Amino acid sequence: MIAAGAIASPNIWNSPQVYELENRAADPDARIERAMREIRPWDGAVVLDVGCGTGFHLPAFARTAARVVGVEPHAGLAGLARRRVAEVTNVAVRVGAAQALPVPDKSVDVVHARWAYFFGPGCEPGLAELGRVVRRGGAAFVIDNDATRSTFGTWFRRWLPSYDPDAVERFWSRHGFSRTPLDIRWRFDDRAHLEAVLKIEFPAELAEEFLGEVEGCEVDYAVNLWWRQY
Repeated sequence: MIAAGAIASPNIWNSPQVYELENRAADPDARIERAMREIRPWDGAVVLDVGCGTGFHLPAFARTAARVVGVEPHAGLAGLARRRVAEVTNVAVRVGAAQALPVPDKSVDVVHARWAYFFGPGCEPGLAELGRVVRRGGAAFVIDNDATRSTFGTWFRRWLPSYDPDAVERFWSRHGFSRTPLDIRWRFDDRAHLEAVLKIEFPAELAEEFLGEVEGCEVDYAVNLWWRQY
């Protein structure tokens, strides 16, 4: 089952086990989490993780949040997320799409969407839903690639030369979001894991090129943390 209106994710939908390796490798220094906490902590709050996938980030939020809701349009992935948090009493996972979030009006304090649905122009229906569900004093966080810098950003532009980061920034600004640029990294256990992840993120030929351009198991990676307070 796929929720109505869902936009397919070619990486995690097709290769959830490999995407798990990517989640484990991404931002080992927790710079994204620290930046979010400086803007709007979630201790004692209700957190909504949009596009939660297999639920990788749900346990971390649950450690200090009052309640966490993960929403995922792919029922199979949502089932894996439920298994991950089966013994975490303050987490619920629901099947749904960003354009029709299965939560009540003004019921959420913090929204988190990491490489999921909110990629700039075209995500207006999801933004309208955030406006519906976030309480006054709450905040929404969207994490996406910064294609203007870093090794990964260079790869991203080579793969998608039509991508216009200036247009994306104008989009978020028009919708009241601010940008916090962050330098993170991928850190894999071995080269085989790095290779596997590159092959779900890029076409095979490009993935081979990119693998040959780095040594070891780390890749510098820049992201934008887009955020808005309500």
